[in-house]
This record gives sequence, C-alpha cells and structure tokens, in this order.
Amino acid sequence: MSLPGAYQTDLPAVPPWLNKGDNAWQMTAATLVGLQSMPGLVILYASIVKKKWAVNSAFMALYAFAAVLICWVLVGYRIAFGDKLLPFWAKGAPALGQKYLIGRARVPETTHYYSNGNIESPMLEPFYPMAAHVYFHFTFAAITMILLAGSVLGRMNIKAWMAFVPLWLIFCYTVGAFSLWGGGFLYHWGVIDYSGGYVIHLSAGISGFTAAYWVGPRLKSDRERFPPNNVLLMLAGAGLLWMGWSGFNGGAPNAANVAAPLAVLNTNISAATSLLVWTTLDVFYFGKPSVIGAVQGMMTGLACVTPGAGVVQAWAAIVMGILSGSIPWFSMMILHKKSTFLQQVDDTLAVFHTHAVAGLLGGLLTGLLAEPTLCSIILPVSNTRGAFYGGSGGMLFLKQIVAALFIIGWNIVATTIILLAIRLFIPLRMSDEQLMIGDDAVHGEEAYALWGDGEKYDPTRHGWHGSDSPQETIPTGIVNGARGVTINL
Repeated sequence: MSLPGAYQTDLPAVPPWLNKGDNAWQMTAATLVGLQSMPGLVILYASIVKKKWAVNSAFMALYAFAAVLICWVLVGYRIAFGDKLLPFWAKGAPALGQKYLIGRARVPETTHYYSNGNIESPMLEPFYPMAAHVYFHFTFAAITMILLAGSVLGRMNIKAWMAFVPLWLIFCYTVGAFSLWGGGFLYHWGVIDYSGGYVIHLSAGISGFTAAYWVGPRLKSDRERFPPNNVLLMLAGAGLLWMGWSGFNGGAPNAANVAAPLAVLNTNISAATSLLVWTTLDVFYFGKPSVIGAVQGMMTGLACVTPGAGVVQAWAAIVMGILSGSIPWFSMMILHKKSTFLQQVDDTLAVFHTHAVAGLLGGLLTGLLAEPTLCSIILPVSNTRGAFYGGSGGMLFLKQIVAALFIIGWNIVATTIILLAIRLFIPLRMSDEQLMIGDDAVHGEEAYALWGDGEKYDPTRHGWHGSDSPQETIPTGIVNGARGVTINL
C-alpha cells in the first residue's frame, strides 16, 4: 500500500530526518511562548499599572517583542547557539538564508566529550528544521526582555528603552543562553537550567533591579499609590502567561518525548501550589486574599519550577511550589520593607522578588531534587543527579551555585555598562513633567475614553448619544453626567 504524499520521505518538503510530530509540537510550543508576551504580558502590564501609564507599559512590551525578533535573526541567535568564539559567547551571524533555515536544526557546540576525548553525548540535532529552533528561542529572548521591563515601568524614557533592548539582548542575554544552552562552559560542566530559571528569570530579575537603580524612581506620588487600572484584564493577561508556560517548559526537550508532558504537568502543579501558598500567607498576615498577590504567587511558582521542570518528580514540583509561594513572599512583604537598600531601588513590579529570587530558588532546588533517571533522558552529562539522591549530587548543587553567581555578576556589570553608555546620549528617566502627565505626554494617546475621571457631561460639546445635532438635548431628569448616573427622582 502506497503512503500518502505527505509521508513520503523522497519529497523535497519531507527530508528523511524530519519528524512531523516533533516539528508540529515545537512550532506549537513556540506559539504558546509567544502568546505569553504578545498579548499576555502586554495586557498584564497595561492593566497592572496606573491608568496614566497603561499605553506606555503596553508599548514597551510590544516594542521589545518586535525589536528582539529582528536583532535575533540578524545576529543574536547565532551568538547564543552558533560556533564557539569564547567559553561564554558564540560567533554572531545572520539566521536568514533559506538554506540555513530549512536544514536540520543543530547546535554545533553541544557535542559533549569524556575526559579521554571520546564522545559522551552527540551534538544536539532535533528532528525539525532550523527555522523552528530559531523561532522557539526568539520567544524566550523576547519574554526575558519584557519581564525585565517590569522593573522600570512608569518612568523610563521610551527612547532610552528603544536603545537598551538590542544592546541588552546582544551583550547580556546571549551570554547566558550560550553558556547554559548553546554549548558554553556551564553547559559542558553539567549545570542544569532546563528551560530558563537562570537564563531568563534570574537574568531578567537581576538586570531589571540594576536598571531600576540606574534609571531612578517614579514620582513619589506614584510610588506611594500605584493601583492597577483593570484587575480583571490583569487576570486575563496572567492567564495567558500561565497557559503559555506549557510551551515554555514543554518545548525545552526539543522533541515531543516523555519529558515534555512531565514538564508541563510539573509546571502547572508548581504554579497552583505556589498561588495557594501565597494567598494563604496573605490571608494570615493581612487578613484578606489579594488578587494581585495570587498573580505574584502564580509567577513565582512558574519561575521556580522552570530550571528543573523536566528533571524533577511531581512531588518535587509541589515542594518547589510551597517554597516559591513562601520565600519570595517573605522577601517581598517582610524583608523588602526592612531593607533600606531594597526600598531605595524602585522595582515597579517587584521583578527582583518574583523572578530573580524565584529563579535562583528553583536553580538551587534543582541541584537538590534532580532525579537521576529523568536527568539521563535529556541531559548531556551522564550520572547527573541532585544532592537528595546521593552520589555526585552534592557536586551538582555546588555547580548550580557557581552558575547563579556567574549569571548575577554578568548581568549586573553588563546592564550597568549598557545603561551608562546610553545615558551619555539619552536621559534614562523621563522629565518630571512627563511623569506627572503620563501617556498623553509621552505618546499623545490615552488608554481609555471613559467617563469618571472628573469630567462632567457637557451637552454643548458632546450632544446626547454622541449626536452631532446642536438641537439635541439631555432628556429631562438627567443632570451633569452620563446617562443613568445622576437622576432627579
């Protein structure tokens, strides 16, 4: 019986190495991760800030998503996943040619050797085209950039942000990505960062906190009162973030194998546990559950499980959720208020606590809880195990600490240099006049055209029901307001 055309291996569109299941899942996973940023974080940022900053916050995320993609295909991808230049950096080159993009995906520096020179694990060559790998990792780079933006919302000069995005991507993000994923020194040393606890969350949290220091604080009035302008829409953005995380961690094995569904399940277990723990602590400490607190707890659970989602057991995901719902809660709600230094730095959305603390916690817990059998499925270094399982596990925990220190140090130094260089040409912080007005001063646009900001209904300006007729008047019994607001009975 002849095979349908789509499954014949001799067709130009179906080379022998192509696995359609892996290819389909990788593109789906990439789309899910992309949805976390656009529209997920765009909606979340626009809703969680004051109304006067809704447009600016959403635009910072939107711009970053677009700018990162262009920089990624021009040079970024091959700095992170190309041929080795330095132990922590690869040679940059475009990822644009059709011959390169439709060929089989490969990460050239991932061949791992024993000490005697024999190959321990072959080069990473997934069974899908290079274009799928380029796009999947673009979505990772984009969300890292957008998470970082959460630290400087409400006051960073938009022109400075536009210059910062490509520079940070090239000189900061790619270093962590190559070192831990692309075949750099931490990858071959055996450090585990399954899907970005260090490359994404620790990096975004540390760089965001550093950027917040150099940019400076919001206006005092904004720091003292910064309520979300739309809590329900904020929850919609948070929901996209949570559900998109299935692609985030499910796509990390580069195949639709047994590790992918386990990682997806662990991701959701950790997020749910962390949300419940955070909410419980809010109730005990403040007397009432907070919706914003629940979203924070969800994010810390997701960030914490990410470095080990595919190499820990489900009960370990619960442990991660319990700790990620309590330790970042303590650092944000208790420690932050007692630390003069932490209070001096205006980290708008507390990215340091929700991502840096949670990502670091997850990386260290992975060093304790990584299960040997699961590690053997996807990791290049054999006999990898967490300290909880004895043997060489204690060494893995030490490696996780060293890798975290490298990421922290590099992000502090590189982010500082980039911002100080930009400051020579562009002010990092908006003027006080712009900070007072908000979106209208920065973009000439406002988020909402709604009654309720103190403006009274004026029939000479607006007419009734928006009519252009000058003869149309307000119906009897309605005074100074939108219909049904103030009624004379």
